[in-house]
Amino acid sequence: MRLLISFAALFFSVILLQLSTGGVGPLDVLSGLQLDFSRQEIGMLGSAHFLGFFIGCWWAPRLMGSVGHSRAFAAFTAAGAIGLMAHMMVVDPYAWALMRVASGMCVAGCYTVIEAWMQAKVTNATRGRTMGVYRVVDMSGSLAAQLIVGVLAPASYVSYNLLAIGCCAALLPLTLTKVRPPETPSQPRLRPRLAFDRSPLAAAGVVVAAVSSASFRMVGPIYGEEVGLTAPQIAWFLAAFVLGGALAQYPVGMLADKFDRRSVLIWLSVAAMGGCAVTVMAAGYGTAGIMLSAGLFGATTFPIYSVSAAHAHDFANSDERVELSAALMFFFALGAIGAPYLASVLIEAFGAAALFSMVAVAHGVLVIFGLARMRARPTRTERTPYVYAPRTTFLIGRLLGRARDRK
Repeated sequence: MRLLISFAALFFSVILLQLSTGGVGPLDVLSGLQLDFSRQEIGMLGSAHFLGFFIGCWWAPRLMGSVGHSRAFAAFTAAGAIGLMAHMMVVDPYAWALMRVASGMCVAGCYTVIEAWMQAKVTNATRGRTMGVYRVVDMSGSLAAQLIVGVLAPASYVSYNLLAIGCCAALLPLTLTKVRPPETPSQPRLRPRLAFDRSPLAAAGVVVAAVSSASFRMVGPIYGEEVGLTAPQIAWFLAAFVLGGALAQYPVGMLADKFDRRSVLIWLSVAAMGGCAVTVMAAGYGTAGIMLSAGLFGATTFPIYSVSAAHAHDFANSDERVELSAALMFFFALGAIGAPYLASVLIEAFGAAALFSMVAVAHGVLVIFGLARMRARPTRTERTPYVYAPRTTFLIGRLLGRARDRK
């Protein structure tokens, strides 16, 4: 309990950070629609966010080593706040893309500092409980970030300023805490090939997870607007996706620990294809049907990253876990960078339902590849425990490493 209390400042910063940077994505979509941005330009903003996210993951450990945890956190937070405040000063999609790179860097950089700080303080005895609270805090902040969009006016100077205030406020808990910052950790080597060598299916799985999550969260409001949802309803539409994914983690984890993880991954993708079809068909059944279908879509797609990560770690040694987690994050970032822009291009050409057609095709390819991999080699009889893996930073593997080795 004393340890969790000492982390209270970190957790409060996570919530404030999520409320600000997590809300800018859907707000940008709604603002872009009001300002007559093209669908491709709106998709470009989502892709720019994940480009900044990847840059932040890469740069943050180096910056921490140069200036320390608190100053690195302050620098990344300032970059995010500047990007938010500048939106209504320069109303141009390409300028907004640069601002979204800054917000993506802010997210990755701040999470890297927080997770490095936590890793230095936890022990094997407290790791599980600390990670459990961290997951709840992160999920709660993400859910609230989707809902806050419903009360913010699109293309409004005040709306973006409110998000910027939240980003600045995230500085206060961490910089004012009396807890001494830890020593700067050594950063993991980024070896993308490690993920493919340990499990080609896991590498493909995290790319498909990125295509599903990034395209829905960054371009999903376009679909909501096309099917007649209001801004508050679009906020609930996005929140239903996050809530469905959160609720599915535990039952999917039990299945992944009991059965062949490749089978679980394949059936999740089959269910995701069904979820895509249901979501498109639900547009004709009113708001309630659309919300329930979004929850189903989240439940079938959100756990795919964690199942893929667990499958990859089944074939890894304990001293490879951190670098393997970083490699999986690398593949996720690659998929997330390209997915929003591609989805927006398809929506422009074929209509809003093309978003879910694209996701369904990606899952169909994963099903075929998964069946091929099941014939290529047998599964492992000794497996690591299923662990919900947040898609945050390359350093998340340090927090999850020991949990993977528990038998």
